[in-house]
Amino acid sequence: MFGGFTKDLGIDLGTANTLVYVRGKGIVVREPSVVALRTDTKSIEAVGESAKKMIGRTPGNIRAIRPMKDGVIADFDTTATMIKYFIRQAQKQRSMFQRHPNVMVCVPSGITAVEQRAVEDATKQAGAREAYTIEEPFAAAIGADLPVWEPTGSMVVDIGGGTTEVAVISLGGIVTSRSVRVAGDEMDESVIQYIKRQYNLMIGERTSEQLKMDIGSAMPLEQVETMEIRGRDLVTGLPKTITITSDEISEALADTVNAIVDAVKVTLEKCPPELAADIMDRGIVLTGGGALLRNLDKLLAGETGMPVIVAENPLDCVAIGTGKALENIHLFKSRSSSAVRSKR
Repeated sequence: MFGGFTKDLGIDLGTANTLVYVRGKGIVVREPSVVALRTDTKSIEAVGESAKKMIGRTPGNIRAIRPMKDGVIADFDTTATMIKYFIRQAQKQRSMFQRHPNVMVCVPSGITAVEQRAVEDATKQAGAREAYTIEEPFAAAIGADLPVWEPTGSMVVDIGGGTTEVAVISLGGIVTSRSVRVAGDEMDESVIQYIKRQYNLMIGERTSEQLKMDIGSAMPLEQVETMEIRGRDLVTGLPKTITITSDEISEALADTVNAIVDAVKVTLEKCPPELAADIMDRGIVLTGGGALLRNLDKLLAGETGMPVIVAENPLDCVAIGTGKALENIHLFKSRSSSAVRSKR
């Protein structure tokens, strides 16, 4: 169907991380969605992991930026450059006969037509022959091995870096969905603001993310855990070390977690009764990096009264689903499903 020498790609273009799935090989690239730019020459200094290490540590003439904001493109040219770099990384053994790949990119379900066109244009500018988009929760459901093509209800909650996508899927389409721009980044920011308020201490993004991952929890833990952190005292301006407890991080994350719970409840309220009964049987599946927050599944189960399961590889579900969708692109082309839209 596509050229024999073409290795088509599926890209999970996330706010925090970008994963590239090569058809027939699986996930071959997994890098942070960060670009380091030289402000004087406008040239690219670094992309991905090496650029992430520079966040908060750059001199005046270098800026480490994340060109994706809330799951959509905030800086078009930088995003195109970043996609080009990741495509090149995925095609290291590219043969001289190989044509430009067809690329499928996942997008948030609440994306506007303009934002979707920006993703397609950036992907084509980066070297794609054809650019397709697939809605993130649909890709996550495919990656989590949910029976998306069957006449049965499946519910997926994909908590990424910039957005949380909640969707009920049946017969190859999204029946009802909700996309809220509250996710991992918002959690990190909540922790930064909490520590600033409580301790007059300024910490960076990396420290905040480490706190969330190491001792963070959606509910207070039975056994309190602690972690030592360093930051800049806002009163004296000098470096300072303090000890933070897991209960404090739970308190800091409370508003963000509640916003995610509310999005799930609103989606369930809009769900047709037959599909709600299916979800009651099968449970709600959590995917994305946010699914790894401890006790989030227990909290959701308690709030909704439904079983909640964390997917086997929550971080990879969207990328795997995007790749699988690419392998079955004829199914998408033959359906009038809103899950995948091709740029004509």
